[in-house]
Amino acid sequence: MPHLPDVVLWSIPAFVLLTVLEMISVRLHPDEDAAGYGAKDAVTSMGMGLGSLVVDPLWKIPVVAIYAAVYELTPLRVPLLWWTVPLMLLAQDFCYYWQHRGHHVVRILWASHVVHHSSRKFNLSTALRQPWTGFTSWPFYLPMILLGVHPAAVAFCSSVNLVYQFWIHTERIDRLPRPFEYVLNTPSHHRVHHASQGGYLDRNFGGILILWDRLFGSWAGETERPVYGLTKNIETYNPLRVATHEYAAIARDLRAAHGWRERAGRVFRGPGWQPAPRVTTAVPAAAPAPEATA
Repeated sequence: MPHLPDVVLWSIPAFVLLTVLEMISVRLHPDEDAAGYGAKDAVTSMGMGLGSLVVDPLWKIPVVAIYAAVYELTPLRVPLLWWTVPLMLLAQDFCYYWQHRGHHVVRILWASHVVHHSSRKFNLSTALRQPWTGFTSWPFYLPMILLGVHPAAVAFCSSVNLVYQFWIHTERIDRLPRPFEYVLNTPSHHRVHHASQGGYLDRNFGGILILWDRLFGSWAGETERPVYGLTKNIETYNPLRVATHEYAAIARDLRAAHGWRERAGRVFRGPGWQPAPRVTTAVPAAAPAPEATA
């Protein structure tokens, strides 16, 4: 397997430059209705991104070990050729769609991904707001390993997907020409994904392609202006609390849960799941004894 570049690492200077240029653009030509920038919010997003660069290698060690073991067990091999790389990127984007969708509908997975949605701003710095518990994503890419794609190639494709998604975190680009909007994930599609309105929730999960959403019924077009953030926003800029707040909420719900069925629901059902109200049968109070009469 030839050496593949670390696309994310090489892209960091471009991330910084483009973010600074967007900040200047917002300052010189503000849009009163746009989310814009907030100093504390942007610093938190950048801090989350830097933190993920430190934490990611730790949880990637066991993941690489699992991938390597599975790769050795499968007899299939996909060579790294000019025509196989686009097919690998397509397969990775398909797996990413289901990984992303799963992280919105299973609460324990959402606890990791919620970090990326926790900002009430939407700009290029928001793209850097990455979780510190990304170890929840690896099972979704096992099919590629089983089909004979080298783990290094899977990592390369994932990096390309992540880098692509940087530029779609902006309000400075409106809509692209219709053919691009139909096929690709664009700023318009991704603004919908980050919105907290009911009609926009859990829509547009695609990474590079929006075709998966159109195919599997999760696409929504941008009509009204999005309101960014969570349905229940967090009031903190502390990176550690941003990274762990949903795990803490799950722990609180587990302590208060009545029975193992509810505990399982609190972990594996959707983020907004609530158990059915408990029905209690009230026992009527005994009638008072009649007073004695003289």
